[in-house]
Amino acid sequence: MPATRQETTKTPSPTKDMAAKAVFSNERTVHAPRLTLPISLRPNTRLKMDGLDFLSKLPESAIPVAFLDPQYRGVLEKLSYGNEGKSRERRRSALEQMPEAMIAEFVQGIDRVLMPSGHLFLWVDKFHLCQGVRPWLEGTNLEIVDLMTWDKGTFGMGYRTRRRAEHCIVLQRRPVRAKGVWKVHNITDVVLEKVSKREHPHAKPIELQGRLISAVSNEGDFVIDPAAGSFSVLDAALQNNRKFLGCDLNG
Repeated sequence: MPATRQETTKTPSPTKDMAAKAVFSNERTVHAPRLTLPISLRPNTRLKMDGLDFLSKLPESAIPVAFLDPQYRGVLEKLSYGNEGKSRERRRSALEQMPEAMIAEFVQGIDRVLMPSGHLFLWVDKFHLCQGVRPWLEGTNLEIVDLMTWDKGTFGMGYRTRRRAEHCIVLQRRPVRAKGVWKVHNITDVVLEKVSKREHPHAKPIELQGRLISAVSNEGDFVIDPAAGSFSVLDAALQNNRKFLGCDLNG
């Protein structure tokens, strides 16, 4: 009797696929409520006003995504590099600085207006990254959920290592969740993007911010920035079919 070979089909284990489906999702299942705004808050414009006043005019628990780039002295004050008389450093030092207590007020104001599971993208330098930002979060519903590093592709100052990067702390208002909220999963945690500092000394990467906006909001949603500086978040929002609300003391 001729030998026969029995073909067996191995059934793949569903564990890995099920785990992926349980954590990741390319669709947002949360939706921001419709906003009723005061006349003074005009969408998609460079508003000239105080950021804390701006935040006080927004409704509670209504915004899916916010950015904050605090105007702190950080490394400049603590390490006294002494090169503020030169071009960009002179312009940066002329900006009105935020004391630590004021930064905490901004974070608390953003926490109030973020919708549940909404995100705050908080820009920090390496000094504040090492020192920690926990005091800014006291009394809020915000939790740190991730960290990104922006490689600017240019050398900055430094007595020892030369600064080439800035960092973006990703915070989420409780309840903390990724599935159904964060829908873009190809953003790396280190991103190289060159940005011109000619218009503003604190200009931030538009493409990166746009990808983050796309990850945590739907088209037509509002994105806020109460200390907009160069208004790069405005450009990023419009390029990704979102509405922008934000301000700066200098407009």
